[in-house]
Amino acid sequence: MISLNSEVLPQYRQEAPKTPPHILLHYCAFKAIWDWVILCLTFYTAIMVPYNVAFKNKTSEDVSLLVLDSIVDVIFFIDIVLNFHTTFVGPGGEVVSDPKIIRMNYLKSWFIIDLLSCLPYDVFNAFDHEEDQGIGSLFSALKVVRLLRLGRVVRKLDRYLEYGAAMLILLLCFYMLVAHWLACIFYSIGRSDAENGVSYSWLWKLGNVTQQQFNFSRTISKNQVKYELVGGPPRGTMYITALYFTMTCMTSVGFGNVAAETDNEKVFTICMMIIGALLYATIFGHVTTIIQQMTSATARYHEMLNNVREFMKLHEVPKALSERVMDYVVSTWAMTKGIDTNKVLSYCPKDMTADICVHLNRKVFNEHPAFRLASDGCLRALAMYFTMEHSAPGDLLYHTGESIDTLCFVVTGSLEVIQDDEVVAILGKGDVFGDAFWKEPTIGQSCANVRGLTYCDLHSIKRDKLLEVLNFYHAFANSFARNLLLTYNLRHRLIFRKVSDVKREKELAERRKNEPLQELSQDHLVRKIFSKFRRNGSCENRTDVEKGSSAEPTENRVNLRLAQVNDSTGIKCPTKWTVTKDPGDDKENAPSENVPQVVKKDVQKTGNRSLSKWSRVLAKEPTIEEECSPHLEEDSSGEYQKILANLVDLRVDLKLEMQRLNTKICRVDDQIGQLIRLVKPPRNEKMPHPLLGLRPPEPQRIKSLTRKDSLPKRRPKDTSVRVMLENEIHEQDKDVTPDVEKSKQQ
Repeated sequence: MISLNSEVLPQYRQEAPKTPPHILLHYCAFKAIWDWVILCLTFYTAIMVPYNVAFKNKTSEDVSLLVLDSIVDVIFFIDIVLNFHTTFVGPGGEVVSDPKIIRMNYLKSWFIIDLLSCLPYDVFNAFDHEEDQGIGSLFSALKVVRLLRLGRVVRKLDRYLEYGAAMLILLLCFYMLVAHWLACIFYSIGRSDAENGVSYSWLWKLGNVTQQQFNFSRTISKNQVKYELVGGPPRGTMYITALYFTMTCMTSVGFGNVAAETDNEKVFTICMMIIGALLYATIFGHVTTIIQQMTSATARYHEMLNNVREFMKLHEVPKALSERVMDYVVSTWAMTKGIDTNKVLSYCPKDMTADICVHLNRKVFNEHPAFRLASDGCLRALAMYFTMEHSAPGDLLYHTGESIDTLCFVVTGSLEVIQDDEVVAILGKGDVFGDAFWKEPTIGQSCANVRGLTYCDLHSIKRDKLLEVLNFYHAFANSFARNLLLTYNLRHRLIFRKVSDVKREKELAERRKNEPLQELSQDHLVRKIFSKFRRNGSCENRTDVEKGSSAEPTENRVNLRLAQVNDSTGIKCPTKWTVTKDPGDDKENAPSENVPQVVKKDVQKTGNRSLSKWSRVLAKEPTIEEECSPHLEEDSSGEYQKILANLVDLRVDLKLEMQRLNTKICRVDDQIGQLIRLVKPPRNEKMPHPLLGLRPPEPQRIKSLTRKDSLPKRRPKDTSVRVMLENEIHEQDKDVTPDVEKSKQQ
């Protein structure tokens, strides 16, 4: 049997650390707050310990400082206990939570330094006897060991060193801390020389300047005579003077009002100058670099503006265009801060880049319903192909005639769509414009210009990239095509119509709905067309299988019947339209029993009013009913009624056009008459004017031209219309003949 233990089975994933209840995780919130408290107390220790050691401050005289230092020592001791129960990160990147390993690791690293730093040295110094001053001085010197905890501070602040402002503050604090330490050492050297009886040290001179001289007091203890230095300036004055001297040396200024006098002071000053030069070069070199990094963006901005201005001057760009370019450059920099998005995304792996792109395009995905049913993988694929664009007011995003290869989503700002110098649409936040790529197989051309009204942020995707995603995600493609509504399709062109035409069409539509369908006159072109269709259909239906097709030609078959029209007196009278076929066919005119029943209508008396040629053709005569087969009467549907209504509208339009043509013809006729009167020779002259050489036309010629050339050709069947038109022509010839005869006589 093979036992499968943890050493045999491979670990496919990192297991979560199983910590005992008394073990703290090093990344928990409590440990983070505790580390910041220890950090602040360490800074306090780094400042107060050198000061207390140098000035030999008896904490028994100041109870508040004694209590504060004791609290700091207790907190440091608690920190040691917590470090024995806190996890750490091992060499392999794993979290170590074994208590034994944690204790051994802490004992080998920071335990000794932390233990020495938490001992209550101030308590020992407060209760020592005057005869044991050597032991007290030793305890005071051991307090300097607490400064080693600053190494842990550097480790904690390492993550913040990447920020320029934080690094600058830390460097300045470190510079001042070193100056503080050197000032304490300089005071200790001067104090030591003064106690040894050197009366020309800087402390003696400071006492003489401030008129607070130092004195020696004689004390006898255990048969020994001791001299103790007493008096002198206040402690604060001496500390500030020492700090002033160290700062002048570290900055290489040296005013000379405070100087090293003794040999010990001069040796320390030499060492301090060397240390100060190194610190000055290192710290202020870093400060210069940090300031340059902080202002590098501004420098690049001004450099870019200078390059743009020089480019405009070199190529003599017009002022209006150069102002637009500068406005765009400034606004783009304000939006992006000079950061290249593609460069930042290139640092990340593909998975992380997709997550960032989804976040950047979240407004488009959340606002438009077309993306609601998209899966996470589909959204990530789309987000990778989206690009963000920024446009300034007046920028043309599309020109008329350009290929539409991009689908644009407006995130902020507003744009206008211009077609034929007319604003046809205003686009704002949440609108979509472009082309329906998923419906059109070809790339279309833009029929309008798209221009920015304000500063706009657009998210766009190319046609080929969008189709690539839609072809891969078929379910999303159906939802996308169904739910995405284009606010404006640049492929389509708007047709402008007059308001009067639209109102007239609406009125006609309302009239058609409310009024019944008007009956057409017998001589109407539409009725003749449908009569022809019925006649052809009836001929096809009359074919017999045994006899074959009918031998009678279709030209002699007439479906129209004469209508017996009664006037108001009830007497039957023949109508005007009695001739509807060849004159030889008179059987249809006589009333007989075989004649089908027709609808009879009363004819209103119109008198002897004469009508013109076109008015008689277009005038509505009494309706002559047709003989319709039962099959056609039963199959009359809504479509048939629509066709008739459209033809009625056509009739109205044709009538209007003919009236306009009639008006124009009358005007031309008047002008020709005026010209004839102008060129007509005087009555005493028989010959026309020699320059004009005009001759009056012959009557016979006028008749032939009028009859043959001016009349359109008619079909032989429309004999009634032909007769009417010939009568009109004869009347016109009669009117023209007297004028011609008069011209001949003249």
